[in-house]
Amino acid sequence: MRIPLVQHSTRRRRARYRRVLWSGAELLVTAGVLVLLLVAHQLWWTNREAKGGAERRVEALEREWGAVTDTGDATGAGDGEPGGGGSDAGAEGAPSAADGGTGQGGTNSSSTTPRTSQAYAVLRIPRLDLRVPVAEGTSKQNVLNKGYVGHYAGTQQPGQDGNFAVAGHRNTHGEPFRYLDRLRKGDKVEVETRNATYTYLVDKILPQTSPRDSGVIRPVPRSLTRPAHGYDAPGRYLTLTTCTPEYTSRYRLVVWGKLVATGPRG
Repeated sequence: MRIPLVQHSTRRRRARYRRVLWSGAELLVTAGVLVLLLVAHQLWWTNREAKGGAERRVEALEREWGAVTDTGDATGAGDGEPGGGGSDAGAEGAPSAADGGTGQGGTNSSSTTPRTSQAYAVLRIPRLDLRVPVAEGTSKQNVLNKGYVGHYAGTQQPGQDGNFAVAGHRNTHGEPFRYLDRLRKGDKVEVETRNATYTYLVDKILPQTSPRDSGVIRPVPRSLTRPAHGYDAPGRYLTLTTCTPEYTSRYRLVVWGKLVATGPRG
């Protein structure tokens, strides 16, 4: 009986195949670990960092406002971060802001202009146990990714006639609007500034619309893609927007509220 001979070239070929397969397996494992690390960074670390930073920003604002109250100076030039400073480069300009008010039928008695990306108010939603800073503009890097809620430049400020419209992340980077879909008609939303607290009640909810539906943040908000949703008459409105469904940015979820009370801060 003839015994087949194994050529050295065959052994070398098989060894090369094993090395190639082993190297490929190592690359796949490495890639999998990197993907897991990226997911952990996005879903855990960015949330932890942004939530912590946002909470510290709220506490800093409250300390600053308290100091202003204690000294009796309610007309300071700075309306947000200690130390002042210029606006962030490349961002859109900020509209006028009104931090005072005389109630539903009155006019705002004082106004300031928040700097772009400046945190200048605190948004509270009791149902969601949410307390988050409001900053001027909707820059991802300078506002939303910090865990803040961003005020749409060009819309009104808290308490003003028209529409005070804001946006926030639903997932990652603090995800302040993660549970925005849990709000129901009649839920309370408070916006606190240096001089006043504005109370809105949730009135209408648009579960899904296009990201390009600019009608939802107009002074009299009404959806352009779903015209049955919105308002016909002027008023003092609040608009909260975020992405939907979760972990996508395909559509927008919109919650509208109406101003029902204006009172002193705190």
